[in-house]
Amino acid sequence: MTETEQFLDAMAARITAAETALHNGDARERIAMWSRTEPLTLFGAGMNGRGWDQIGPIFDVLGTQFSDCLAYENEIIAAEARGDLAYTVALERTTASINGAEPKPYILRVTTIFRRETGEWKVVHRHGDALPADIGADPSGLAPLAGKPAT
Repeated sequence: MTETEQFLDAMAARITAAETALHNGDARERIAMWSRTEPLTLFGAGMNGRGWDQIGPIFDVLGTQFSDCLAYENEIIAAEARGDLAYTVALERTTASINGAEPKPYILRVTTIFRRETGEWKVVHRHGDALPADIGADPSGLAPLAGKPAT
C-alpha cells in the first residue's frame, strides 16, 4: 500500500464524520482534526483566519450556524502523502441548514493540507470556496456565514 493510500485509509472516513457532525451543529470533531502548531491558515467559504487563536473561534461559530445535515459527500479529486505532509483536493457536496433556514444543497471545492504530528494527521490549512458552476448571486448559500446579505 502506498503512503497516499495509507493516508486516505486513515483520513477519508474521519473527514466525512467531522464535516457531517459540523453540518449538524457539532464542531468538536473538526476542531480535533486541527493542529495547534503554527503555521495554521483557514481560507473558508465564509470566514478566514490565521493561527489557532483566530481559527478555533471560527469553528465554534460555524457549529452554531449549521444544522439539519441531510447529505454530505467528500469527493476526493486528488491526494498525495509523502513523509509527514499530505493534501487532498475535493468537492464537498452538502445539504444543510444555515442559521435555521430550510436545508439547501451547495458544493465547495476544498484543498486541505495535513501534517503528521506525533503519528497523527492534523489539518494545518484549508481553503474552501463555492464551485463557480453554481448559479445565482450567492452560489454557495454561505453569505449568512460571512455576515453578508444574500442577494
